[in-house]
Amino acid sequence: MGKKRKHSETQKAEIPTQNEDVAPERPQRTLFGWKDKNPNQEVEEINNGGTVDASRPQVFRNKEKVLITCSRRINFRYRHLMLNMESLLPHSKRDNKVESKESKGATLNELVELKNCSSCLFFECRKHKDLYLWMAKSPNGPSVKFLVNAVHTMEELKLTGNHLKGSRPLLTFTANFEKDAHWKLLKELITQIFQTPKDHRKSKPFFDHVFAFSILDDHIWFRNYQITVPHNESTKMDRGGLDKMTLTEVGPRFCLNPIKIFGGSFGGPTLYENPYYVSPNQIRALQKKKKAGKYVKKVKAKTRRKMHELSNPMERDEFTDMWRE
Repeated sequence: MGKKRKHSETQKAEIPTQNEDVAPERPQRTLFGWKDKNPNQEVEEINNGGTVDASRPQVFRNKEKVLITCSRRINFRYRHLMLNMESLLPHSKRDNKVESKESKGATLNELVELKNCSSCLFFECRKHKDLYLWMAKSPNGPSVKFLVNAVHTMEELKLTGNHLKGSRPLLTFTANFEKDAHWKLLKELITQIFQTPKDHRKSKPFFDHVFAFSILDDHIWFRNYQITVPHNESTKMDRGGLDKMTLTEVGPRFCLNPIKIFGGSFGGPTLYENPYYVSPNQIRALQKKKKAGKYVKKVKAKTRRKMHELSNPMERDEFTDMWRE
């Protein structure tokens, strides 16, 4: 065993001499590039009476993150739709199922805060039949409740389109989104939730598919298309060759029927209520009444037939018992 070094000798060995060339300190790297300056340094300069350098460009960075979750006892088709939406949104995060109760709003707001997200897509299934979609900005709102109809997932459609996973989509809206105030609000909410942030760590810097949102009969119809190029041409197109590109549908498909727009996150004052909305329970009740009406008509028709036969008896034929002997 060798002798232990003294503390003073170790200190002398650690301190470099002034003549040695010391490499400059490497700046800290973040998800959005190199950070040359400490973020708290500007705050210290302002507190000390200094000013911030105005020549430095103040760039807006979209840090939108979306929490995607669903309620318990959800149908398999609706669960597959949720998984399809998660694969289409690289800036999304998934969490465990949430119980569909009156207090679900407080639970979801807490989950959004714990996951460090700013928006939420909550798929709520009721009676194993009806699917409701909540789009909410947390924690201050607004939030929208939709009834989801005409659901077709990627697995059951089997379409020919196949775009790159994690690529950024182009969002297109029809002109009637600018017609009323509630459609403008829905357009802005959909844009903030479905648009993938630039330079996100899970996204690819390509635009090779399109999210199409169109309004028809006061419903929002969603389609996902891949931007395809003919195989005999070069994959890199010039700006003048946009007419050669075509759209191939990828999926999924669904239709959103807006029910209410709330001022807060998963609640609050009602900003808009759809006057043409009819709940699925009312539709099923009307169908049952219609079927019950058919049965009542059949019973009444049989009763009328019997009464007619009793009131109009047939005359006895004289040749009826001729061949009985």
